[in-house]
Amino acid sequence: MNRPYIICHMTTSIDGKVTGDFLSCPECQSATEIYYDINRTLKSNGFICGRVTMEGSFTGGYYPDLSQYPAENSGEDFVPENLTGFYAVAFDTKGRLGWESDKIIDPDGDPGYDGAQIIEVITTLADERYLGYLRAMGIGYIFAGEREIDVSLALLKLREKFGCEVLLLEGGSIINGAFQRADVIDELSLVVAPLIAQESDKPLFTDSDFSAFKLVRAESKDGNIVMNYKRKSEKESIL
Repeated sequence: MNRPYIICHMTTSIDGKVTGDFLSCPECQSATEIYYDINRTLKSNGFICGRVTMEGSFTGGYYPDLSQYPAENSGEDFVPENLTGFYAVAFDTKGRLGWESDKIIDPDGDPGYDGAQIIEVITTLADERYLGYLRAMGIGYIFAGEREIDVSLALLKLREKFGCEVLLLEGGSIINGAFQRADVIDELSLVVAPLIAQESDKPLFTDSDFSAFKLVRAESKDGNIVMNYKRKSEKESIL
């Protein structure tokens, strides 16, 4: 395989929603705890999120003053020295995330996130001064498209340039949908909380295509359902 193995790891409602106020409800607390427990035990090179999720979870809306940084040639990837092998991969089309460190600093020191070395996946829409800022911060970045991120190209580069073999997809419905349409999700790890979300909450995948998975594990835990699916091979799908 010339790309990382992708495990989409999410907490969902019974009706398959993954973002919304339901996540902060008391009825979802045990599901969230199980989700983080699983996240800590899955063997991977880190996690992937979209810009909105990264901003909400880690950057808090911070953005640097780009006038302080020199413009760098657009289109040239940057791989810093001293790679750690554990990454926080941000799919950030236009380069809108502001980082105050080259690594994730989790306030709780959660080993599933804390210390993850940041990689930005961007397009040529990113400001060249933003590239200068990333270099000054020691944050690696790769280009994967001109106006929209080419998921397959991004994963190819993450394997070739950063040595990523397994990555957890933990984004929202838009990035999850992009990965699903690119047919690169190899496994689903789902923790289903015992509640129905609101109509306006977002589903597991936005604009999804048909694909087939097989259930390999399901168990009830603290009132939640924990499920694991693996993608069916072409031969299995035909049969």
